[in-house]
Amino acid sequence: MAASIVHVWRLLKWGRILARHGALRGIERDPNTPAPVRRLARIARFGARVPSAPRYADAFQAIGPAAIKLGQTLATRPDLVGEAAAADLLRLQDQLPAVPFATIHAALTASLGRDPATMFARIEETPVGAASIAQVHRAVTTDGRQVAVKVLRPGVEEDFARAIDTYEWAAAHLEAMSPEARRLRPRLTIENFRRWTLRELNFRREAASASELAEAMTAEPDFVVPAIDWQRSTAKVLTVEWVDGIKLSDRAALVAAGYDLPRLAQTLVRAFLRQAIAEGFFHADMHQGNLFALPGDRLAAIDFGIMGRIDRRARIWLAEILYGLITGNYRRVAEIHFEAGYVPAHHNVAEFATALRAVGEPMRGLPVKDMSIGMMLDGLFSITRDFDMVTQPHLLLLQKTMVMVEGVATSLDPEINLWDSAAPFVREWIRTELGPEAAVADRIITDLRTLAGLPDLVRRIEARYPAPGGEPPAPPLKEVEIIRLGGGWRYAAVATVSAAAAVGATLLLVH
Repeated sequence: MAASIVHVWRLLKWGRILARHGALRGIERDPNTPAPVRRLARIARFGARVPSAPRYADAFQAIGPAAIKLGQTLATRPDLVGEAAAADLLRLQDQLPAVPFATIHAALTASLGRDPATMFARIEETPVGAASIAQVHRAVTTDGRQVAVKVLRPGVEEDFARAIDTYEWAAAHLEAMSPEARRLRPRLTIENFRRWTLRELNFRREAASASELAEAMTAEPDFVVPAIDWQRSTAKVLTVEWVDGIKLSDRAALVAAGYDLPRLAQTLVRAFLRQAIAEGFFHADMHQGNLFALPGDRLAAIDFGIMGRIDRRARIWLAEILYGLITGNYRRVAEIHFEAGYVPAHHNVAEFATALRAVGEPMRGLPVKDMSIGMMLDGLFSITRDFDMVTQPHLLLLQKTMVMVEGVATSLDPEINLWDSAAPFVREWIRTELGPEAAVADRIITDLRTLAGLPDLVRRIEARYPAPGGEPPAPPLKEVEIIRLGGGWRYAAVATVSAAAAVGATLLLVH
């Protein structure tokens, strides 16, 4: 009970901050919002001077570092928070006041287990970036290499652990209150947020992700992943090769330096397609601040804390969906959704194909420069509720990255179209993965795996059905009935606490 009171107190405090920034206006107007949540949203803003336009990003920044990272996660969920909120949350740049260098130096010493002076000839005291999890300093190693040193902020792990516990508690109560919330699966969103955060808080994991991506991208020599300095990296310190380039956000500097912007855009698109479709492992935070132009019209990426992974079967579905939308084969796109289980079987394939056509056809007559994957995804989100489509977090992360990549590419070359750029790559990958040769190879691999598993199958059968006189198998465990609270005052108490938690649930439903 004490823990619940703590969660409610935090949620009420955060709800008040959201209200002051106008972030609860959408939740009050949404007909899918549970009535208790709407009432508490009104209470939270009582007496507050609410701005005319909601400032979602500012609200999350005011709440704290963990909320900033949650806001970045929710920016990938326009189906959950709404298009306007998702767009505003993309403003979150994780900019926070820098930690004093003396504190950073002490953290470096503790993590490296030695005086940093024995490993670095110089470390600039002014950080080049200060974010919610870490801050980055430019440095020179004792052997003369330029590097970036990323140091975990002291105390950030405890702050995140407390906040995520409350997010999980609020999400569970929100799902219990609303069927629509259950379809959108906010608990799963928070669980993914927890896993992403744990990875980001362990810099060895980030280093491993960068190393894996570098190996996967050897076929794209114009896309560079900076090298990891493993001897100067720990779970709380990450040292990587310094990227001496121009950020893609500085278009004027790119033009002045003579870069071929259309070529950079094509390189970015192809690199993303290879990561997502061919390799199934992609950089999920490719915004302009994490991408640099290098001499020779090459691209370099940094910050590998958020990575996406898609298994081969899902990649085949994705490639077929993309190609079907590009070519207007809506029937096949609909069939894939049913085969993958994205749409429940009780719906009609033909009806879903018609809904997809309504999304895709209006764009087919547009000029190339006016077509947009973002527009396509917006349309797809609009039909998910009609067909009871359950949220697929790995696809939402991919969709967010697709929209981000398209936005960056378009800023470099306004005439580029991700559909046209993607079609040849997707067509070739589908031919390679689904052609006759691939089918034969898949069958051989499947049969060999089945044969390899036969000895283990025989052993399990022998264990389950021993020879006469052998030891009998253990009896199955008895099923234990889960006891739930009944009605009366106990139900009222639980309902009251759940309603109070709804203010915090606005972190998951600000639409």
